[in-house]
Amino acid sequence: MPNGWSTKPLADIVKEKISYGIVQAGPHVPDGIPYIKSSDVRGTINPNALQRTSQEIHFKYRRSSVHPGDIVFSLRGNIGESAIVPACLPEANLTQGTARISVSVEHSNLFHYYQLASEKILNRVNALSKGSTFKEISLEELRKVKVLCAPLPEQKQIAQILSTWDRAITTTEHLLANSQQQKKALMQQLLTGKKRLLDKNGVRFSGEWKVSKLSTLFERVTTKNNGQSTNVVTMSGQHGLIRQEDFFKKTVASETLDGYFLLRQGQFAYNKSYSNGYPMGAIKRLNRYPDGVVTTLYICFELSDSDRSDSDFWEHYFESGLLNKGLSQIAHEGGRAHGLLNVKPSDFFSLKVPVPSFEEQQKIATVLSSADQEISALQQKLDALKQEKKALMQQLLTGKRRVLV
Repeated sequence: MPNGWSTKPLADIVKEKISYGIVQAGPHVPDGIPYIKSSDVRGTINPNALQRTSQEIHFKYRRSSVHPGDIVFSLRGNIGESAIVPACLPEANLTQGTARISVSVEHSNLFHYYQLASEKILNRVNALSKGSTFKEISLEELRKVKVLCAPLPEQKQIAQILSTWDRAITTTEHLLANSQQQKKALMQQLLTGKKRLLDKNGVRFSGEWKVSKLSTLFERVTTKNNGQSTNVVTMSGQHGLIRQEDFFKKTVASETLDGYFLLRQGQFAYNKSYSNGYPMGAIKRLNRYPDGVVTTLYICFELSDSDRSDSDFWEHYFESGLLNKGLSQIAHEGGRAHGLLNVKPSDFFSLKVPVPSFEEQQKIATVLSSADQEISALQQKLDALKQEKKALMQQLLTGKRRVLV
């Protein structure tokens, strides 16, 4: 135990008894009192997203009303998530799945917010949670959870340091979201010809784009593996074609891989399974590895002529979702067996797409790839900041590293 520090149960650091709120909030009342559900607690609280209950129900449960600075803690669902009630919520309440922790004046609410978000406390909370299909922690158990307490000036200093990291993380998250939105808008403009770039002579590209079937641009790949590769890859919307062991932390393919398709680097695969952000399935290019083994449920293909078609351009085109309208027209009714769209290869390759000149394809791909690099750099910065904050929390919140007050 660090010199001057102590350990106390949560029940001993609050000015009011830790409690949960409204059992039945009733229908949404537009001009009513906002209330916080467990699903609203995600590190922060968005006041604009809150449901509202009537004045009568709020008055009935006034003992559980929360005020700016109170810590809100999720008891079920996303167990252990916490947030501080923002100043813009002078009057609000809770639901039964959420607890109010109102820290006494002898303690820093921000310090204990970080304590509750620490790995040690979250592990303890999960261990105390009961239930098989629907886990939750009781108020009784939550009140017993022990937290480390530094002297108040040290609590405030630690909270200030960690909040600096939080501000940097929030700023980077906003920059990342803006870059992603800008790239999305850029894709919609450049890949449809609404916005034209300049050619190598500084003259804006002009002229109508040719409309072609996918079958004239691509050839289907049906090469069976037959022992050539053991690199089983799966498709992720966020990560693209990635090794199964890296994505699932285990191999879920069958032991015999001979019947699988063999995909070479630079070739594409269409996963007919719909997922978040990909309502008509995703098309990804194999970028990470020289080869990969994929399920025969994927439609695999490659460029027919790389001197007339730019692979990077088509990777951006498939990622843009511009093919979704055509896919929705060829996905047959009742075909969503096991989450798969019923899209036949012949129908897939009959889809028509607008095709700019090779030079314009290259220019568009360069601009969009540059946007991708900016997004990747921001994502790396964000990941680094989160790791640095996590390391700081482990040191500062345990007293292993002391601060100057």
